[in-house]
Amino acid sequence: MPDHAQPPHVPSGADDAVRPGPPRRAVEAVLFDFHGTLAQVEEPHEWVLQAAAACGVTLERIRATALADRLLTAGRAGGPLPARVPPRLAELWADRDLYPYAHRGAYTGLAETVDTGIEGFAEALYERLLVPEGWVPYPAVEATLGALHKAGVKVAVVSNIGFDIRPLFAAWGLDGLVDAYALSYEVGRCKPDPGIFLRACGMLGVDPERTLMVGDTPADAGAVNAGCAVLVLPCADPGRENGLGAVLDLALRD
Repeated sequence: MPDHAQPPHVPSGADDAVRPGPPRRAVEAVLFDFHGTLAQVEEPHEWVLQAAAACGVTLERIRATALADRLLTAGRAGGPLPARVPPRLAELWADRDLYPYAHRGAYTGLAETVDTGIEGFAEALYERLLVPEGWVPYPAVEATLGALHKAGVKVAVVSNIGFDIRPLFAAWGLDGLVDAYALSYEVGRCKPDPGIFLRACGMLGVDPERTLMVGDTPADAGAVNAGCAVLVLPCADPGRENGLGAVLDLALRD
């Protein structure tokens, strides 16, 4: 009788799926994209109504809907890419996620291409980005971040963005669940550049190979070039489930 048990016989040509793979390394940190992953901009109709109200104008529903459609085509921060960027805005557009002045200038400039007849409307539309009421966190955000925090898994938000999102997290009561923010306008690099993911890992003091990046776009998947694992979630409308709970299945499993 042999001193040790013999490994089970695997027939030649058997499906590789039955063969044990290399052990999975534990997840020590999770990096989250912001827009489209943790939160979504408010519904376009509400965006237009609230911005108009800030300018002292009450819009009828039909006009608000028509304006929202035209403004989305022109280009909304957190919305679809513009159908066309006017040459005068090309430089600001290219730098929008690297400098706050470029971000504001690009998006207010795009809004100004739509004739609304409301004085100060483009600025009011942009200001909705900067207040927590202009965003809708996805339903599972608090529970997901809370479970990671409780388990001792570090969290960073990695975003291509031209303004500070920390006040939004503070207003939502989530700031205590985020350990670091790697924002493109502060880091000087934009996703999918591996540098922004490496900076986030450095802020957390973790190895990229023990880090999971969670996002909703191919730019977020650029984290693989920094050595991170990646989970890409489906795009979801404001307030709808976006599969964020799957993060816990990957990060907290034994």
